[in-house]
Amino acid sequence: MWKEYVNSISKEHHFKDPATKFEITQIQKELNIVLPEELAALFNETNGIFDNWNCPLIWSTPQIIKDNLFFRNFEDYRDIYMPFDNLFFFSDAGNGDLFCYAILKNGTIEKKDIYVWNHEDDSRTWVAASLKHFIEGWITGNIGV
Repeated sequence: MWKEYVNSISKEHHFKDPATKFEITQIQKELNIVLPEELAALFNETNGIFDNWNCPLIWSTPQIIKDNLFFRNFEDYRDIYMPFDNLFFFSDAGNGDLFCYAILKNGTIEKKDIYVWNHEDDSRTWVAASLKHFIEGWITGNIGV
C-alpha cells in the first residue's frame, strides 16, 4: 500500500527491504514508545523511503533510533531547546528541521498529526493530519519549511 501510494505521487523514490520485527521492536524498546500504526505498516513494507540521491523521505529504523536518542540526550541542547522526550522524529527537511509525531503520554502516540520542529527557534508546528498527508505534501511541495 505505501509503495504504491508513494509511486502514485512520484516515481523519484525507492524503497528498502521491509524492516524486521526485531528492528521495529528495537525502536519501541530503545525509545520507550509505541509506534503509530501507519508508520509500523510502512516499515512492514520498506525500511525507509529514499529519493534518487538517497536522501530519506522517511528515515530507516536505525536512523530513527540514532537521531531520537541523540536529540534526547545531547547535553549541549538542554540549555538552548525545550526537551525532546515528547517528540518522535522520523524525517528531516534537509535544513536542520525535523518532522515528528507528538508523544502524548506513557510512550503512546495518540494522534496521527505530524509536526515540524524548527531548529532555529525551537518551535513545533503542525504540518499534516497524517503520515499519508505528510508524504504527499512534502513530495508535491505543498508542505514547506
